Amino acid sequence: MNKSTYQRLEYDRIKQRLADFAMSYLGRAHIQNMEPVIEMALVATLLQETEEALSVIAHGASVPIPSLEGIEPLIGTFGKGFIFTPQDFMHVARFIESSQQLKNFMKKKESVSPRIASYALSLYELHEPLAEIRRCIRNGQVDNEASAALSRIRKKMNILDDRMRKKLDTALSKYRSYLQDSVISTRGGRYVLSVKKEHRKQVGGAALDESASGQTVFIEPSDIADLHGEHLHLQAEEAAEVTRVLSDLTDLIEHSKYEISINLETIGHYDFMFAKAKYAKTIDGRTVKLNDRGRISIHGGRHPLLGRHSVPLDIRIGGEYRALVITGPNTGGKTVSLKTVGLLTLMVQSGLLVPVGEGSEFAVYRSVMVDIGDGQSLENSLSTFSSHVKNVIGILKEAGPSSLVLLDELASGTDPGEGIGLSIAVLEELYRRGATVIATTHFNEIKKFAAAAPGFENARMEFDSETLEPLYKLTIGQAGSSYAFYIAQKLGMPPALIERSKMITYEATQHSPEAPAIAAAFTGETPPVNVPLKEKKERAPMPNFAIGDCVWVHSLRRTGIVCSEPDHRGNITVQIQKEKVRIHRKRMSLYIERSKLYPEGDYDMDIVFESKDTRKKRKQMSKRHVEGITIEYKENE
Repeated sequence: MNKSTYQRLEYDRIKQRLADFAMSYLGRAHIQNMEPVIEMALVATLLQETEEALSVIAHGASVPIPSLEGIEPLIGTFGKGFIFTPQDFMHVARFIESSQQLKNFMKKKESVSPRIASYALSLYELHEPLAEIRRCIRNGQVDNEASAALSRIRKKMNILDDRMRKKLDTALSKYRSYLQDSVISTRGGRYVLSVKKEHRKQVGGAALDESASGQTVFIEPSDIADLHGEHLHLQAEEAAEVTRVLSDLTDLIEHSKYEISINLETIGHYDFMFAKAKYAKTIDGRTVKLNDRGRISIHGGRHPLLGRHSVPLDIRIGGEYRALVITGPNTGGKTVSLKTVGLLTLMVQSGLLVPVGEGSEFAVYRSVMVDIGDGQSLENSLSTFSSHVKNVIGILKEAGPSSLVLLDELASGTDPGEGIGLSIAVLEELYRRGATVIATTHFNEIKKFAAAAPGFENARMEFDSETLEPLYKLTIGQAGSSYAFYIAQKLGMPPALIERSKMITYEATQHSPEAPAIAAAFTGETPPVNVPLKEKKERAPMPNFAIGDCVWVHSLRRTGIVCSEPDHRGNITVQIQKEKVRIHRKRMSLYIERSKLYPEGDYDMDIVFESKDTRKKRKQMSKRHVEGITIEYKENE
């Protein structure tokens, strides 16, 4: 999928909201890496997983998904010589215990969620590592019974501590009159008495420190100095034995690395599935039917970021028509309709349940491409039109039979005449390539094109003409209006100006530009304004053209010469300037019959479209006169 599609359809915002429901760093990682998939069978599996997860939590069940607190930093240390701390082993123990709880929980849910319940079978229970952690670690420390050696060392330390305490109590009583405080304190891990400075000589022992004022000297009594050295030796033995216990325990956990990694992977996937289920519950999401034939049928669909109070959307495409042109007033909901279809499609292909009505159906596309918003960049000096064209060029490079293309505000940002022609040509090309196309526009010419072209259909956003407010409801089968005149009139614009505006508009749309016809027929240039052309009627009868006829191509606002019979679809090859283009005969009208362009019986197209070499063989210019207008066939050197 095109990455810009995610940004324009706000797919990343859906991922952000989804991440709020994840319990673990692995679940959030799954969400961060989530993208739409393009295999229909896999999409169906993902939707079934989410639907089953939703059925588990539908009645308020609390799923025991482990938070994996403290586990992430440990995984990367396996095999690198690190020794886990007692706190690390407490995290591992909680992880093993919660894995067992999740496995037991899912076993009980087999009846309502058979697929996702089966995933719990891959969870390892790891009884031996858990039992060993519980035996060796208590209250965040290595327990005395972790080893016989550690138990013996700590018993010796306790006995020594008692002897030191008794001697300290004796010294405290003996030197009480020399002491600043009748308490035992420590300095640098050694027991000391707080002796008044003037009595320093009366207390036997080593002075280890003094107070900030210098009035107190902290002295270690000589009676316990030897005992303290023995205590330090036992402390070293204790630390070595604790390290050995932790090292053995770390080795035991690392030998279970494979089982732990499988459990982590399974828990991460469960967290991801249940996050999708929790999100689906908040947006009233449900599963949908799938197809690979480009058919979309949405009943009561809502944009998930607009909440439950938004007006539901009903839209269908991919049956009788594969291209839909939506019209209507500004802020009437056209762009929201595009975004709703696009975003819901991405969500479905990501295995997310979507806020739609029962019986809704979505196609699975290989690509979803959009041109929504002008994307104008001051830094890159791109105009609105340039940005649109750049986006459309990228779309045309990728569009195919399994593409959904969403185009907003066709023909905007440039001269309407040329923009309309370019827009229609793009729509034709996308349709020819088999893409499913939904586009919005304000222009009548594009509406008329959609009304006449096979495989195209019009739709409109409804508008309340009394309140001047959009209704945000899509109606398929009818072209809409921008309601510019009506809105202007309701807001108080003088009636005379309204009538004059209508006159100008209708005259412009009912009459094609004027030009000297025969010369324009061979140059392809837009005719100047002095010869009226044929009036173009919407839904005119299927016209018939002969090779050599001069025709007016409505969408391109150009004249050209017919140089082929229509194919089975009604497409005709027309020579315009130096190019031959294929155009449906519904989109052109007869401008000058060939009998008026050429002498009787001389309809050889080789003369009209003769090669450069052939023209050079002509020794003189050929002149023919038709109805007082001179046409000159000149050599183009």
